[in-house]
Amino acid sequence: MESPKRKIIILMLSLLAAVSCSTTRVLPEGTYRLAKNTVEIKGDKSKKKDLSVSDIEQYIKQSPNKYFIFGWNPFLNVYNWSSGKGSGWDRFVEKIGTAPVRFDPSLVESSKENIASHLVYLGFYGSVVKDSVIYKKQRAYVRYEVFPGKRFPIKSITYDIKDSLMLSLALADTAKALVKKGDYLNEASLESESQRFNSIYRRNGYYDFSKNYVFFEADTTLVKDSALLRVSIENHPRGGQLSDSIRHNRYHIGKVRIKHDPEMKIRQDMLLRLNLIKPGDLYNEEVINNTYSRYSGVRLFAGVNINTRKAGENIVDCDISLSRSKIQGMKVNLEASTNSSGLFGISPSLSYYNKNIFRGGEWFTLSFMGNFQFKFNDPIRSNELGISAGISFPKFLFLPDRLFHGAIPRSDLNLSYNYQSRPEYTRNIISTSFGYNWNTGGKFYYTLSPVQLNIIRLFNLDPDFYDDLSNNPYLQSAYQNHFDLGLGGTIYYTTDNSVNPKNSYFYSRLQFDIAGNFLSLFNPLMPVDGNGSHMIWNTPYSQFVRAELSFVRTWFFGKQGKHSLAARVLGGIGYSYGNSSAMPFEKQFYSGGASSLRGWQSKAVGPGMSRMNENFVIPNQTGDFRLEANIEYRFRIFWKIAGAVFMDAGNIWNLRSSTENDPGTLRGKDFFKSLAWNWGAGIRLDLDFVLLRLDMGVRIYDPARTAWVNPSAWFGPDTFALHFGVGYPF
Repeated sequence: MESPKRKIIILMLSLLAAVSCSTTRVLPEGTYRLAKNTVEIKGDKSKKKDLSVSDIEQYIKQSPNKYFIFGWNPFLNVYNWSSGKGSGWDRFVEKIGTAPVRFDPSLVESSKENIASHLVYLGFYGSVVKDSVIYKKQRAYVRYEVFPGKRFPIKSITYDIKDSLMLSLALADTAKALVKKGDYLNEASLESESQRFNSIYRRNGYYDFSKNYVFFEADTTLVKDSALLRVSIENHPRGGQLSDSIRHNRYHIGKVRIKHDPEMKIRQDMLLRLNLIKPGDLYNEEVINNTYSRYSGVRLFAGVNINTRKAGENIVDCDISLSRSKIQGMKVNLEASTNSSGLFGISPSLSYYNKNIFRGGEWFTLSFMGNFQFKFNDPIRSNELGISAGISFPKFLFLPDRLFHGAIPRSDLNLSYNYQSRPEYTRNIISTSFGYNWNTGGKFYYTLSPVQLNIIRLFNLDPDFYDDLSNNPYLQSAYQNHFDLGLGGTIYYTTDNSVNPKNSYFYSRLQFDIAGNFLSLFNPLMPVDGNGSHMIWNTPYSQFVRAELSFVRTWFFGKQGKHSLAARVLGGIGYSYGNSSAMPFEKQFYSGGASSLRGWQSKAVGPGMSRMNENFVIPNQTGDFRLEANIEYRFRIFWKIAGAVFMDAGNIWNLRSSTENDPGTLRGKDFFKSLAWNWGAGIRLDLDFVLLRLDMGVRIYDPARTAWVNPSAWFGPDTFALHFGVGYPF
């Protein structure tokens, strides 16, 4: 009998064969698919070092189809399933697939001209670009050989600025110059330098100034193989006439008006506090931009517009217009899952928000959540209820606003209560935190909470359950009353901060917690319990570090970005020390669920190769270490309906154990055997404002059995799970 592993391999090869038909079958005879462009930079190594193949490729006018991996794009194959009859089937595969790029030889010559022009822009004069085309099996392979031309180092730079004040401003900023003596002459750097001059003068009162008043003149004949550069500021713009000349004067701020919808109830002192544009001040474009960032950062207005206009000799008036946005609303989220054993899980949440609760841009949120796991016709179940409230102030408490030139960090105060009732115990968690959040450049977002407090109390602890854990004191120590006091934070980076990105993007998130170190300074003053733990109010405090890091990349391709490939890698680790022998249970990691290993329900996999802990009637598997990778292909089917196929791999592990050869402990020799694998498919309803998702995950490899799952058993008992969710899993 064939092994399950072999059957899986055969199935995968069969699927691969299904999409491995020709990628050129639909092309008319005598035409070719552009298979590849190759760029090779020849000549001097120093020149090659300063040129990028990827940069040059952007100036080639015809690009081949994009490939996923190892030069393969399955949607090219799908498109070629067309019969050429124009039937409904043809329209279907052409909509799902990707049409081959038909090679156009006429675009090769214009691409060479494009590349040569770009090389001049980069400072390579007299460059040569050669091409060759190889035709093979109705495919065209184009090769571009680039021979960079001569470069001229700048021997000297002189400034011809007749206005003494403008000259002094320019000379005072030469340390930040983007064109310096010894650099190679090139238009790209000169354009950046003209932008720098524009910024200098518009920060210092020159309201009418633009980069077009900056002129560059280079002499490459006076000194052999070198350039003498002259920089001048003229009264007429580039391409203009002398009759277009103006006098470069400095302007001051006149009247400043702040306008907003009268129905928007907001305190005037808050609006004035955010404004940095003051009457009588010298006009400064940077102050204008910073004021815009401060009003936008409050996220209270649908639009922020700052309009400036001349209002007399050397005077600029300013109007700040703030349009009303939706101040309050509700958000609903729901996740649900079930598996082949009949266990259901439902996790609803409801939250209310008000972005102007005290009429000063204060955000108030009130949230309710639940998590219910049960089986029909079975009295045993797990219930979790939570409530949280938070308020965020548009200021950095304890520091004056004048220290922040752009958007002001917000100060956050949060309080929550969580109630958990399980067959084994009842647990109450009270949490509070205080901290700050801010962003820089619209790409980096930070949260820092210098104070985080969690108080955990257990009630109705089943004696049999606790005794059953006695053979593993490490696990048993996680189930006790405790509290932790520490700090935490989050660093988030994204290349696209829009709500629904339309282009390929990347984001990463680092979250960390540190607890107990401050309290440990007072250990000599604290009583000690029977386990040697120091206590406050007859309760031991927790001491640990915890961090979780994730990377997510999403690629869009095909017509109007109807296809995308998303991949995620994440890892987390927690380590207890000092006053704690184990990580607090609520701070441990878990896998499985609608946004994790979708072949398992939440907390139903791991740690490591451990089987389901029979002490838990409802799954509750956790660990100190988590590692996971996910890949998902998403595609539009029709209307608002989209589909997805995915694969997930990963698990959780314990870093320490009280028992020998614990299958849940992370060990290098067993690492690959302890990875859980699943594949799956899903269907999504994308309503633009919300995405509803239904995914089915099927186990390929179950580490608890250390065995591959036979394809014939993929939809059998305890081998798959269904998940309903709102939004993408990552």
